[in-house]
Amino acid sequence: MTGISRRYFLAASAATGAYLVHPFKAEAAAGQIHLRLIETTDIHVAIDPYDYYGDKPDDTQGLARTATLIESLRDEAENTLLLDNGDLLQGNPLGDYIAHRKGVGDDVHPMIKAMNILGYDCATLGNHEFNYGLEFLQASLADAAFPFVCANVVVGPELGQIPTQDETLFPPYYVMDRGLVDGAGEVHEVKIGVIGFVPPQILQWDEANLKGRVSVRDIVAAARAWVPKLRQDEGCDLVIALAHTGIEGGGYTAGMENAALYVAEIEGIDVVLTGHQHRVLPGPDYEGIEGVDAQKGTLAGKPAVMAGFWGSHMGLIDLMLEKQGDKWQIVSHTSEARPIYKREDRKAVALVGSLPIILDAVEADHEATLAYIRAPVGKTSAPLYSYFAQVADDPSVQIVSQAQSWYAADMLKETAYKDLPILSAAAPFKCGGRGGPDYYTNVPEGPVAIKNVADLYLYPNTFRALKVTGATVADWLERSAGAFNQITAGAQDAALLNPDFPSYNFDVMDGVTYRVDLSKPSKFDSDGKQISEGGRIIDLMFNGKPIDPEQEFIVASNNYRAGGGGNFPGIEPSKIIFEGPDTNRDILLRFIQKEGTINPSADRNWGFAPMADTTVTFASGPAGRAFMEAVKGVQIADAGEAEGGFALYRITL
Repeated sequence: MTGISRRYFLAASAATGAYLVHPFKAEAAAGQIHLRLIETTDIHVAIDPYDYYGDKPDDTQGLARTATLIESLRDEAENTLLLDNGDLLQGNPLGDYIAHRKGVGDDVHPMIKAMNILGYDCATLGNHEFNYGLEFLQASLADAAFPFVCANVVVGPELGQIPTQDETLFPPYYVMDRGLVDGAGEVHEVKIGVIGFVPPQILQWDEANLKGRVSVRDIVAAARAWVPKLRQDEGCDLVIALAHTGIEGGGYTAGMENAALYVAEIEGIDVVLTGHQHRVLPGPDYEGIEGVDAQKGTLAGKPAVMAGFWGSHMGLIDLMLEKQGDKWQIVSHTSEARPIYKREDRKAVALVGSLPIILDAVEADHEATLAYIRAPVGKTSAPLYSYFAQVADDPSVQIVSQAQSWYAADMLKETAYKDLPILSAAAPFKCGGRGGPDYYTNVPEGPVAIKNVADLYLYPNTFRALKVTGATVADWLERSAGAFNQITAGAQDAALLNPDFPSYNFDVMDGVTYRVDLSKPSKFDSDGKQISEGGRIIDLMFNGKPIDPEQEFIVASNNYRAGGGGNFPGIEPSKIIFEGPDTNRDILLRFIQKEGTINPSADRNWGFAPMADTTVTFASGPAGRAFMEAVKGVQIADAGEAEGGFALYRITL
């Protein structure tokens, strides 16, 4: 049952164009079953094809668009399962509006409402499901007409060796007995098990919501414990892993965040649906990793898929099953990540239309969210933009640092830490990347609305203050400097930015001054492991003097970083001296309201060390060209066009 009328489906199908029937369906004979698995992942409350931060329609996102693909894919196959891989409840102002203003109450969460209409068969939890607390999570999912599974989150602070099914926060797995039709039209009973996993790092990232209430097992250890039960006790023919974890090579380590490849290696798991990293498999994103066939879409030889994010793609695995002995087994398979849009002449062009029944179902919440985000809270005396936030001191990061410093000083003024100097660490969140050439903050001079505050600070992080030494400050900045490639003196148009380094790990530290020497190697790799003696951070000063490695500082930050997110050296929960009750976004909102008119001008406290006769290039949004001359402390020039609709910029060092 999908809950979608034939009238709606026919309208949707017309928008998709004609897809060929999969060969497995055409070729299936008596005793052969074509089973189609359809995946969504990392939707992040993106239901309408709408950018709430920019307050405009957006053809690159929206479950309403992927819903059209879902129905098209179902029509192409006799037997289908629709599965979601997590990160549903948080990710845009609609999610914030429901969590903080409206609540769930007697109403069904709009994300669950849409999924119920589409008739999902099963889903797992993503790490962002925990951002608003366990009570909100459980109340939101209680209305789902399908089960949620998660095998590695256990109720209570103590973690037993093998928890029982009653001890997990949600059921570890779900077993469905399905009557599947073979190529001759005969129905066969096939027992299918679905098991779910979430990164164990949720205990760090959402410590305030989870500490003392749940424990989290290593993903692979949990899989090894539960999969034999699915096979032996439950007698499953097919076991599907809903693994909200990314793909990483280099060997398994206990507690790793991105363990999908090693989940696939476990005997008894047949298929892996993955996500979390906001990437695409099959496709070039995972080329060159041992054990991954990026073209076929396999992990350890088993069928796998990762369907992008925000509904950008529909994950699709087609299986041909045959009975061998008394069990059905996979004899052939294909994987595909089918997109909802393409880029043409640097613009996103929709490949499918929205399914009207989904838009209708969430219309009231969508309209309420628009009213919520458009409410003014203050003014800015200068534009706030993030086009150059990774290469120069930036107003969109500066204003966040100012707000954090203000809040830290106010919260600590009556404590034993009141006399310690306060620094503030903040990172740019919207910096293009996989979000595309329009994925940047751009708030014009004038009124600032709630949508702009949400745009400046995307995540519902909560405030943390840490006590660290000057030596830790230096390593904190060395870790951030891993965002840059090493540059040889005299190079011309060398690539500046390390593509494997996410912008949210590029912390800029306010309260000190420093420069980055690009001629030196990074001290830490993209995972935070030390790989050299470093020394990229030079001229690190506090109050105009070289920083004392032994001096103590308070650093204003957030729960993600303070809990170990990003693997910054020396940063761990034991360094936390204050846990704020407020989110960093609310702090920013209150700071703007207090100031009335904010002055976000960057103070140029950091920059690159000069290198003679050397130029570097980087990609950013084409709209950044309007702000090149306004950037202080660095010489930025237009260098033409880059791939994917981005513009190329040049810096003369």
